[in-house]
Amino acid sequence: MKRSVIALALLATLPFAASAQDSGLSYNHVQGGYVATNTDAGDADGWGLGGSVAVHKNVHLFGTYANQKIDGTSVDFDQWRAGVGYNRAFSPKSDFVANVAYDKFDAGSSAKLEGYSIEAGVRSALAPKFEGYALLGYEDGHHYDGDAYGRLGGVVKINQTWGVAADVKFSGGDTQWLVGPRITW
Repeated sequence: MKRSVIALALLATLPFAASAQDSGLSYNHVQGGYVATNTDAGDADGWGLGGSVAVHKNVHLFGTYANQKIDGTSVDFDQWRAGVGYNRAFSPKSDFVANVAYDKFDAGSSAKLEGYSIEAGVRSALAPKFEGYALLGYEDGHHYDGDAYGRLGGVVKINQTWGVAADVKFSGGDTQWLVGPRITW
């Protein structure tokens, strides 16, 4: 009887042991680079910065900033995003990731939008020198209607510290992307 209870208890802990694995993915990085936005209303491009810091093995803080100029005009705009994320390993090389963020779009006195976004998906070490992610999200705000979006991204690792990052966000007919160097620690 004792052996049956012990065996049952061990069996019951197996799912938790599997989910407690460490995927080896780092949530500590700084990146920058070229940013472009393509919309039906027009295109824009510029530069962006972003980063993430792990504050717990399953919690990270992140932020991004981008400045872009609308093609054929003198109008530029800033985009800010700051939030908190949750990450949980579900295999030796993959994490479930969920993020909540405050978002701000500022094109001067003509357009200022604020809101929030939530997203969830998977981040994986797909090869020794490459990791990628796929996220589905939803954004909403005080001055615009809610919209679902998808994000895909990846990092090609040059070495343990340096890499080249790329991110693309698809929202309706709009596409926004970033490519540039990343420093990971």
